[in-house]
Amino acid sequence: MNHLVAPSILASDFGNLQRDIEMLNRSEADWIHFDVMDGMFVPNISFGFPVLDVVKKHAKKPIDVHLMIENPDRYLEQFAKGGASNITVHYEACTHLNRTVNAIRDLGCKAGVALNPHTPVELLEDILEYIDLVLIMSVNPGFGGQKFIPNTYKKIKALKKMSGELNPGLFIEIDGGVDESNAKLLLDAGANVLVAGNSVFSAPDQMAAIRNLKIAG
Repeated sequence: MNHLVAPSILASDFGNLQRDIEMLNRSEADWIHFDVMDGMFVPNISFGFPVLDVVKKHAKKPIDVHLMIENPDRYLEQFAKGGASNITVHYEACTHLNRTVNAIRDLGCKAGVALNPHTPVELLEDILEYIDLVLIMSVNPGFGGQKFIPNTYKKIKALKKMSGELNPGLFIEIDGGVDESNAKLLLDAGANVLVAGNSVFSAPDQMAAIRNLKIAG
């Protein structure tokens, strides 16, 4: 399948959020990536339901919710009702991952599992056929603008091999330090969804930055 681009509004201008969402609507972006941080699972706090309400009101593209929070089961239904098309939880934050994944799917959303940089992809072998998406963190979660971790390429290749046997239609999403310099390498390794924050929203021409990520493969 052709790869997707999911700009992260964590890097957008919160004072002009409607403007930035409308830019994404006009752009070649496929999803709108929505990072939720709770200050416990990660050392930062981002935003929650009031901001999601604004995004849902203006967005014409699927909202890709990434929950960097402890005990995400508490909020799955609220995020689904709030407009999430995809809900991704962290492997490291879920005691009963299979139950969480089933709950997400029962809510009508695509179910994703995210892995921190130190978490091996092999830990997903038993659940891979039951999920729609794996998000590989290519930086340590919690802050935007971090430096890309090169070990990510090896993890993508290993996951791609596993998914070929267990879940060929899997979305392999990369989040952290993604830009024009590494996009093609990520896609060549097997990724098919690129999350980009600073490299899009700090660009002089944001729509061109998204277009360049779309044609990177």
